[in-house]
Amino acid sequence: MTIEEGHEILLYVNEKKSWIVTAEQGKKFHTHKGIVDLGEIVGKPYGTEVRTTLGLSMKAIPVDYLDHLERVSRRTQIIYPKDIAIITLLANVRPGSRVVECGTGSGSLTSYLAMHAQPDGIVFTYEMREEFQRVARRNLEKMGVIEKVVMKLRDINEGIDEKDVDAVVLDMATPWQVVGLAKDALKMGGRLVSFSPTINQVEKTVEEMRGKGFLAVKTLELLMRTYKVKVNETRPDMIMVGHTGYIVSGRKG
Repeated sequence: MTIEEGHEILLYVNEKKSWIVTAEQGKKFHTHKGIVDLGEIVGKPYGTEVRTTLGLSMKAIPVDYLDHLERVSRRTQIIYPKDIAIITLLANVRPGSRVVECGTGSGSLTSYLAMHAQPDGIVFTYEMREEFQRVARRNLEKMGVIEKVVMKLRDINEGIDEKDVDAVVLDMATPWQVVGLAKDALKMGGRLVSFSPTINQVEKTVEEMRGKGFLAVKTLELLMRTYKVKVNETRPDMIMVGHTGYIVSGRKG
């Protein structure tokens, strides 16, 4: 597989330093360690070693979804990948799923839901703030899933247009206020999943879900610890991301 004109590539130095660039004749990429002529990469196979004018070595490899997710433009705090993955699993999002999401934020969770719902599914995402929606749209376009997302600029508390959906996913300050609307929108057995940073939000959401007759209501927190791996020195990393948020899930019964 060779690098074509106009294609995005990842210039990889190490796990802490890499850049997404576009292979293009006459275009140069500047780093603090020298310059790369991006035209010289066109026509070469992926995996080619590239050197800057100051001798920094990097590999030219294909760009994938996670590369874009790590660099998503943001106006809000994005949900971490570990939480995005378990939310998508708990919501049972799969090819063909119809999903309602609130709020869109920077679109990181939206993009993952859409990726799993494609090719025949769709994500309807509600956001109140136009500036957030503009940023999210650009991110979704970069990640190649914009065609599977319907973006709505409105307060979800005013109502959910969609009916008989497979899942409702909430990332908002007052999710308990939407539980009744979510139940009306869900098909029988459909799943509601909510992400909240504080436990008092969880308490209100769980009580409302139980009061509205949701089944199998559960709450979890997912912690992830990374490791430094080196011969005779392997140990957990000294710094880790601790609490990010709580996830509540349940089914319409």
